[in-house]
Amino acid sequence: MLSGEPIVTAAGEGVPSAAGMTADGTAETPAAVPGAGMVADSGGAAGPQSRTTDIVPGPGGVMTDEVGVVTGDLTLRTEYADGKVTVRVQYKDADEWYAVTGTSVTLADPAGLDAVHGVAVGLLNRPEG
Repeated sequence: MLSGEPIVTAAGEGVPSAAGMTADGTAETPAAVPGAGMVADSGGAAGPQSRTTDIVPGPGGVMTDEVGVVTGDLTLRTEYADGKVTVRVQYKDADEWYAVTGTSVTLADPAGLDAVHGVAVGLLNRPEG
């Protein structure tokens, strides 16, 4: 078999036998595949991500690193960036976000963000007290 001749697979498909090299040892011209190996700037799987839910904490409120306890109608946001997850709260419709004490931890797989957010909401949202 000569280099570059297709090898016919069991499915009848032809694949090149050169494995990306030409007879003189130089690399073949790569195929143009738009976007191959790229992640969009819109926060792909490994990029920053977040989930947000409005909550009402129970008696005692939510302890934050920056301002201590916050109470009342809050918005909870669980963020994933750079291999870490952090839970933050803000007074509903306010501008400032506060880190919930003890919630900045390593998260090996960003796919776990939904589960972490669900647990945070389940623990902190206590509208009935």
